[in-house]
Amino acid sequence: MKARFTLILCTILLGLSFQLFAQTRSIYTHPDFISLAQDHKVLAIIPFKATVKLRPNQMKKYTPEQYEEMQKIEGKAIQSAVHSYFLKKKSKNPFTVSFQDIQKTNALLGKNEITQDNIENYTPEELAEILGVDGVISGTMNTDKPMSEGASMALGMVFGFYGSTNSGKITIHINDGESGELLWKYEKNLSRSLGSDTNTVINAMMRKASRKLPYLRM
Repeated sequence: MKARFTLILCTILLGLSFQLFAQTRSIYTHPDFISLAQDHKVLAIIPFKATVKLRPNQMKKYTPEQYEEMQKIEGKAIQSAVHSYFLKKKSKNPFTVSFQDIQKTNALLGKNEITQDNIENYTPEELAEILGVDGVISGTMNTDKPMSEGASMALGMVFGFYGSTNSGKITIHINDGESGELLWKYEKNLSRSLGSDTNTVINAMMRKASRKLPYLRM
């Protein structure tokens, strides 16, 4: 009787765990991905839009300029981590596309006076043309603490504590550079189990997601 109760309890817990996992991860692939992306050769990764949600008492100790700068640092750190992940993945399981060096991406954005403040005013098609690529990878990150070393250190200097996020959400988009169509989208809630810094979190969350990326040459 006890063994049967234990089996039932384990089954229920397993089902709840599966439902929770399903709710915290979402992947979308455009039904015409193959035809839209068949000629893609190079993708660019632009700085992510990061939002760090501080408590009201924490916000009082930040100037608006400091707060915005911290989020910009976070956005570029995520851009760098995603780029590093794709390069490592490409060396083991070749993609059908390459990824533009982010230094070149950011330099071209700067030459065209595109900043993290106004980049949302540009369409994927316009960005792809400026960057000379076939598609654009972008995204958002919402956290309750910064993950990158630079932003985390800035927060620690003000409040006297350090450490990365343990809650929030990240979304990654890939848009076609010609049509602007959303080709692929990955969305995941963040948790302590993913890691403690930007690169660790990106590696953990992208490990399974990248298997669903249609650019991967199997």
